[in-house]
Amino acid sequence: MKRILVIGPSWVGDLVMAHSLFQCLRQRHAGLQLTVLAPRWSLELLERMPDVDQALELPLQHGELALGKRWRLARALGRQGFEQVIVLPNSFKTGLLARFTSIAERSGWRGEARGWLLNDCRRLDKSRYPLMVQRFAALGFPVGALLPEPLPRPRLQARAEAVPALLQQLGLSLERPVLALCAGAEFGPAKQWPPMHFAEVAERAAAAGLQVWLFGSARDGAAAEAICRLAPRAVNLCGRTTLGQAVDLLAVTAAVVSNDSGLMHVAAALARPLVVVYGSTSPAFTPPLAARVAVLSESLACSPCFQRECPLGHLDCLRRLSPTRVWEALQDLLAAEQA
Repeated sequence: MKRILVIGPSWVGDLVMAHSLFQCLRQRHAGLQLTVLAPRWSLELLERMPDVDQALELPLQHGELALGKRWRLARALGRQGFEQVIVLPNSFKTGLLARFTSIAERSGWRGEARGWLLNDCRRLDKSRYPLMVQRFAALGFPVGALLPEPLPRPRLQARAEAVPALLQQLGLSLERPVLALCAGAEFGPAKQWPPMHFAEVAERAAAAGLQVWLFGSARDGAAAEAICRLAPRAVNLCGRTTLGQAVDLLAVTAAVVSNDSGLMHVAAALARPLVVVYGSTSPAFTPPLAARVAVLSESLACSPCFQRECPLGHLDCLRRLSPTRVWEALQDLLAAEQA
């Protein structure tokens, strides 16, 4: 029985994409015991991932060094008999945590001068692994090995048995099909389609007989409230669910419209019909990994810029992407579902 520890990333979308690595490890190692160490918010997500045997909380804040706490955590992990630790974040601090464990094999990509902390520290060839999901998966194979083609897509298993009580708690029903809107993006405003555009799609959906639910964290509340002012039939769930509850509710929706965000990757891993709006970022690096997807963007000379805020101050890459275009793509996906 092989025991592997993975130190997971600190972003929702990255953690979802890491499930491809988890599946590859499971396929390579019969009887694998896979443990993932990640922030507290991620535990509900990991519980909904097949192939993860144990999810452990990383009791450190993002960016916190806390050498003493890091040392004690690492020594406790080192006593659990892991043969390998795979470090997905590229930070020095996570490399230090791995080194403190004294686990025999410590794998990760080179970065932040941590080559002396990882004894399987690899130099990334971006042309060979253009996608983030490929970079994660490659750490589960020997250096230079070919990756499976195609890579296994991330999968989340929602807890269907929890949905009835959740619907009652939130005052929701499934009497009509649901369109989910995910209008937030942690990265910044250059990834967020304007609320007025989301609102127009919401109004068209409501007129067509769909319910509209807005998903996101409490930090997405301002954008959701702006949408609801323009589309009063939409229901704002931002900040009203945990991440795990959001997964369970997204699983029962008919379709999703989203920015390039963590919830976009969640929807893809739930195999929901999905329309994704790209602004400052590109699907060439972190695409939604699902079959029923429409990816929309504007072909502008200034995009993708990969900036948190528009450096030119106009956000044309998002503003010019019309609600009509998104609505038509959504209708095509829904029609394909019914065919």
